[in-house]
Amino acid sequence: MIRKAKIQDLSRIAEIYVFNNRLNYFPIFKDEKFSFGELQVVSLIENCFSKPEIQNNLYVFDDGLIRGFIQINKTEICKIYVDSFFQNEGFGNKLIEYAVQELGANNLWVLEKNTRGISFYKKHGFNLTGEKKFEEDTTEYLLRMIR
Repeated sequence: MIRKAKIQDLSRIAEIYVFNNRLNYFPIFKDEKFSFGELQVVSLIENCFSKPEIQNNLYVFDDGLIRGFIQINKTEICKIYVDSFFQNEGFGNKLIEYAVQELGANNLWVLEKNTRGISFYKKHGFNLTGEKKFEEDTTEYLLRMIR
């Protein structure tokens, strides 16, 4: 059920990303221009997900419907999102377990205020390192986690 993403999956991947980003991060960043202007499905596909270095590292949970995706860069988890309609049903667990077991994922950066994400990663054996950096062009911190 987890497979490498295909070009025809990119619109669904972008849709999941945009909706989750608005729902979870707009309340933190409160950047209307970005969340509702720049962050659009079509431009995200064209300017981000269709780049070979990203597309080649995208994996989807697909059981007839793409319910979530994960992006890996070498051993780093860059993105993991499950459609909000299907959260808390185990799809995120399956994606992260696949990334760890099959792709050797062992590190990531998580937004400091994303307490739900931090808890999720801890359940999967990731631990905070104490290392942090600013999220690009913001005053919010990212925290490093390793497994």
